[in-house]
Amino acid sequence: MNRREFMGSAVACPAALAAQADGEVELFDGRTLQGWSVQEGPESAFHVLEGAIVGSESSQHPAWLRSERQFENFDFRCDFFVRGWIDGGVYLHAPRCGRPGANGILVKIFHQRDQVPQPNSMGAVFPLVAPARVNVKNQGDWNSMRILMEWPRLKVWVNDETVQDLDLTSHPELRHRFRRGHMGLSALGYPIRFRNLRIRELPGRELWEDLYVTEGDFQKWFVSESSKQAPARFEALGGVIRAGGGGHLATRDQFRDFELSLFVRGPKEHNGGILVRSEGKGLSGSRYYEIQLHNVEDAHFPTGSLYYYKRSIYPRIEDGKWFPMQIRLEGPRCMVRVNGDTVLEYDGLENREEGHIELQAHRPGTWLEFKEIRVLRL
Repeated sequence: MNRREFMGSAVACPAALAAQADGEVELFDGRTLQGWSVQEGPESAFHVLEGAIVGSESSQHPAWLRSERQFENFDFRCDFFVRGWIDGGVYLHAPRCGRPGANGILVKIFHQRDQVPQPNSMGAVFPLVAPARVNVKNQGDWNSMRILMEWPRLKVWVNDETVQDLDLTSHPELRHRFRRGHMGLSALGYPIRFRNLRIRELPGRELWEDLYVTEGDFQKWFVSESSKQAPARFEALGGVIRAGGGGHLATRDQFRDFELSLFVRGPKEHNGGILVRSEGKGLSGSRYYEIQLHNVEDAHFPTGSLYYYKRSIYPRIEDGKWFPMQIRLEGPRCMVRVNGDTVLEYDGLENREEGHIELQAHRPGTWLEFKEIRVLRL
């Protein structure tokens, strides 16, 4: 039950290519894609030409280019080239797995000079917030972009003019997006060119606790319940907790009001759950709330549901693929987001005591996996 083994090895991030006195670091060396990797598409989706990163026809959705490093608060700058029809953008706080523009933020790049800015115009926080103005140069010109993220403030400049100045907490959708993640480039099959990519990291403001990120974090958990017929098996496999059999794995610490962030993966029609505010005794305890993990669209309680209390909106997830999940408890309120969508909101929680967080292995003969489990106390 406590067997541990490493799977693969950590990928070392490349050293900074050049650093300025003010801490600004180049993210692109002008010759290679070192420090970047193509996601959800072929390796040919992005290439380097004449000192710029270029999107090719194979960069069509959902392909995107992801930085190896993750960032929280930062000052990012780049140049982009526009000639003809161009569509794409820059991702902020994009997750390693899941929808980058729905879990993180997409600042839109578009060739059209809209007289009345729209939520899909150049400089929009796509597809939610129109820019203050559209000032893209589109006749075969280089444009400059600057993105300043100091949560909750987001400011964007295009060609030295302010196009966004947002308090993200004031927007009902953006306030729940990831606050840390990868930088990313999207080209949607168009030959956008990017150059002079550089970033200066700023101090972080949120104190997330790692519940399970590396194998050493397994000591923060204990098996709280195990079936006699099908004993629970929770294994620390490198950066992944793999659950099998029947039972629960609980945190040693307890939490009352918090936001939980993690990635989940399961086989076809998987079934399991996450218990919150529990006694640390699994389903044999007298108090807990269960957030369901059940990828069956017609299920009474599909993934994201508050079991027994409220059914979720069926989320956009796929069997066998990692998906991000956020669970937020604050007093009587519970919110669940799955892969960038809010699938459940409920404000009738009666149990407001602190409790354990538990991972459930529910269906003997199958498995569930969890990784990058972090919590923020509210």
